[in-house]
Amino acid sequence: MTEPLDPDSCSTMEEVREGVDALDRRLVALLAERQRYMGAAARIKPREEEVRLPWRIEQVVQNVLAEAGKQGLSARIAEPVWRELIEQSIRYEAEAWRRQRAGGNE
Repeated sequence: MTEPLDPDSCSTMEEVREGVDALDRRLVALLAERQRYMGAAARIKPREEEVRLPWRIEQVVQNVLAEAGKQGLSARIAEPVWRELIEQSIRYEAEAWRRQRAGGNE
């Protein structure tokens, strides 16, 4: 598989789609890694109430918005995407936390 073109070099929709598909594969790998950190958090946190920490949610969002600004990603994309990612991650972590305490595996 060849490396996709830089977006500024694309001249056809096929090239654009190839680039998007390649990025999606990379994003899935990164999200899977992020999910493993949520599994680690579920293992480490002693109490289920610690799964949702409002201060940490806002800290993550602010970190993402700062990085988005540096990388040229619109806050209108970054913030809602990360807020949803955080909510789904919290849901995953809470389920993992309960499973681990019940003697099941992730």
